[in-house]
Amino acid sequence: MTSRDYLSELFSLDGLTALVTGGSSGIGRAVAGALARAGASVVVVARKESELAATVDELTADGARAAWVSGDLSTRDGVRTAAEDAVAVFGEPDILVNSAGINLRPPMGELDEDVWDATMAVNLEAPHLLGRRFGPGMAERGYGRIIHITSQQAHRAFVNSGAYGVSKGALESLARSQAEAWSPYGVTCNTLVPGFVMTPLNARLSSDPEKVAALAARTMVGRNGLAGDFAGAAVFLAGRSSGYVTGQSVFVDGGFSVH
Repeated sequence: MTSRDYLSELFSLDGLTALVTGGSSGIGRAVAGALARAGASVVVVARKESELAATVDELTADGARAAWVSGDLSTRDGVRTAAEDAVAVFGEPDILVNSAGINLRPPMGELDEDVWDATMAVNLEAPHLLGRRFGPGMAERGYGRIIHITSQQAHRAFVNSGAYGVSKGALESLARSQAEAWSPYGVTCNTLVPGFVMTPLNARLSSDPEKVAALAARTMVGRNGLAGDFAGAAVFLAGRSSGYVTGQSVFVDGGFSVH
């Protein structure tokens, strides 16, 4: 066996189908690209059609099999519609990546019901509903991978964690509950935990050079994260070689969480 054959056996996603929410920008886009280039047929779900089209055009130009669905993940009906629209493209997914999120950070004393409800709907309820829709089918087929993108705020409070931190902490608990339910049937459920990454989701904080530099100094590698830093971890967790890894929070943060 050649090294190429061995690596393909470990990490190729050929023959698998993935659904990636929030896959038109930031970490989600990098993950969607990594899965597609590793061989998966990828459906990207987000709101903005122009960004979706640009993402898929880039992937198909590279020879990948990809398509997009514009969907509203802030309502239950929107989630259900997006899920069925995605299935209509390449069929039932083997891989579900929940990267879509909103990042509203008012001071705790000003955190009203609208901010709370909007945050929980997109960051927590949408992943739950998509898990309910696809997890049992994955278990019945004997293979599945569910990956949630969470946050340092799931583990520590800083820069007004507020409802965002609560939603991400709950999302990590959801992954463990999903793992308990479905891992006996071949479905692993894990989270990727970023450090500070310069993405549109962090636009407010990214505009402050002093804070950006301070966050970089908290890492062990001396820089903040890039969306592309998540490609390898995502391909690993989505593939066959990670079958004994489940219920875990995998930190991709340059040592931020332990420094």
